Amino acid sequence: MTRIGLRVVLMMAIAATIACDRATKHIATSMLSGTASRSFLADSVRLEYVENTGAFLGLGADWPSWVRTALFGIGNALLLSALAVMAMRLRWSRTVLVGLALFAAGGASNLLDRLAYGKVVDFMNVGLGPLRTGIFNVADMAIMLGAAIVVVAGYREESSKGK
Repeated sequence: MTRIGLRVVLMMAIAATIACDRATKHIATSMLSGTASRSFLADSVRLEYVENTGAFLGLGADWPSWVRTALFGIGNALLLSALAVMAMRLRWSRTVLVGLALFAAGGASNLLDRLAYGKVVDFMNVGLGPLRTGIFNVADMAIMLGAAIVVVAGYREESSKGK
């Protein structure tokens, strides 16, 4: 695949990820807001509407508004911009670029919420018994999957250099 073809595929993946996150947040807002949490698959999946003014798992939700804006808004925008510039200029592997695209798409979608509404809609929780995740959304899944892909790809590249 050419470099231009790869960029087109990555941009489509970013657009699809953001669209999926936006759609699921809209559905969660219209179907879950103001209702009790819903449980599925023997309580291993819970759907619960939460408006998160903080970051990952509510970190910083009780911080002053200007601190949250600076870190979660401006800081996030700067980080995503830096990643985009580095992805265009550096010769990273396709796998790393896919991971970065997912990471950037999730970060951008959550950033849109923060800028437009001052909060992010979270609605999913998974676990078994008392062992549970925090409440998250599709953008958070894209961020975590993207980060995992980058870490695994980096590890594999380092391992292959050592041989």
